Amino acid sequence: MPEVIAILDYGSQYTRLIARRVRELGVYAEILPPTAGPERLTGSPLKGVILSGGPASVYAEGAPTLKPEWLAQGVPVLGICYGLQLLAHSLGGKVVPGTSREYGLAEVTSRDGDPLLAGWAATEPVWMSHGDRVETLPAGFAAVATSDAGVVAAVAAPDRRIWGLQFHPEVTHTPAGTQLLKNFVFGICECKGDWDLGDYLDAMSREIREQVGDRPVISLVSGGVDSTVATALLLRALPADQIHALHIDSGLMRRSESRQVMDSLKALGLKHFHLVEAENEFLAALAGKSDPEAKRHAIGDTFIEVQAREVERLGLPSDSFLCQGTLYTDLIESGHGEHGTSASIKTHHNVGTAQIVALREAGRVVEPNKGIFKDEVRELGRKLGLAPDLVDRHPFPGPGLGIRVLGEVTREKLEILRHVDEVFVEELRKRDLYHATWQAFAVLPDARSVGVMGDFRTYEHVVALRAVQSVDGMTADCYAFPWEHLFAISRRITNEVRGVNRVVYDVSSKPPSTIEWE
Repeated sequence: MPEVIAILDYGSQYTRLIARRVRELGVYAEILPPTAGPERLTGSPLKGVILSGGPASVYAEGAPTLKPEWLAQGVPVLGICYGLQLLAHSLGGKVVPGTSREYGLAEVTSRDGDPLLAGWAATEPVWMSHGDRVETLPAGFAAVATSDAGVVAAVAAPDRRIWGLQFHPEVTHTPAGTQLLKNFVFGICECKGDWDLGDYLDAMSREIREQVGDRPVISLVSGGVDSTVATALLLRALPADQIHALHIDSGLMRRSESRQVMDSLKALGLKHFHLVEAENEFLAALAGKSDPEAKRHAIGDTFIEVQAREVERLGLPSDSFLCQGTLYTDLIESGHGEHGTSASIKTHHNVGTAQIVALREAGRVVEPNKGIFKDEVRELGRKLGLAPDLVDRHPFPGPGLGIRVLGEVTREKLEILRHVDEVFVEELRKRDLYHATWQAFAVLPDARSVGVMGDFRTYEHVVALRAVQSVDGMTADCYAFPWEHLFAISRRITNEVRGVNRVVYDVSSKPPSTIEWE
């Protein structure tokens, strides 16, 4: 069994990102609920414990606590954000509401000599996200770093093998954060670093076989990286005769999308793949809906209804399993984190709708990617032998253009957005910018603007272009386009796409924004 770092999940949006960073270092990380004890790790040598951040206050009614058994293991412990506050509160310190909250970038000044901060400069930028703060430290603890706002930013109690950080070292917005995690995992916990993603592949293959047995699995394939990798993993775990790949053309796809999907399914070596034309049903379900959550629910439920009808038509058992390409980011943004403790940001169509919840509770949803991030899915795809063009394709949301057309979705708006998207991607590829961005797409806001074309006044649609750079989708920065490229792309869109007279570029980062607009 591999060495393991246990991560107690207190509901942070970044909990899984901590695990992802630790796994990047070649050490297996397992996320557990705060109610679990060390006995959950049977067979794996525990090398350290990390307490995640979270939205709660240590004084709030029902706030998650720390089981003393974890501190009794004698292994190093690292508390992050809420985890630090919980350690301080549990061990006799004092946590108070901050006079001013810290959200976003801050600078911390650290002192020399502590092993957790080895390799850090005297002053480093970090990512803060907290309201409460530690005012009084427990006995035996010392502050080893403070923020520019005077808040305790890092604490250490080496004799007790406990450390804490008020900021988030796991996000890319803390540039030297990985160094701190490396210091903890290798310097303090003395891990070997002999685990890799292939171990996840083997473990998930075993889990799928145990969950599914010999019953059929319907794999919903949108054509994106996530669902295709999930289907390829199914093929590794199960006989091909047991898998039925189903592509539902919702009418919310990009141009030529369905043809490309069917080609990719054939290349996987599937024996059973089915294409269902369902544009009219999806547009009927979306009619009159403009609220983003209502649209996501309508799309998710319609997918399940069409899938159920197709299962019946194919004569498959009613208790067949459903496979989706759900990522962990989908789960935590929908408030369905590893242990249901994270705040809901937006409902993903394949996570939070009533019918999906019912299927998940019945144990009939197979989600091979549920424990990994987008970049890890790509790496998994490479290990499974998928074509580079498919593996490196930009993410595309399961609800498709339904959430990129803001407001009510109509055929006219979809056609406009399809054309804009096609031009944008063509130009990115032509200018060798496609792989310089992590994700790039167009949005059709529910807005029109006045323009002049030739000698005539126009009142037509505004389109927004979005391009970001990211590692895992949990944080993202706007891509800094060379202006000559952005101007040229804008000119081509307004010249070629009927119904569009204005192009804007989204320069927001995540957070505070999300990557998608809805």
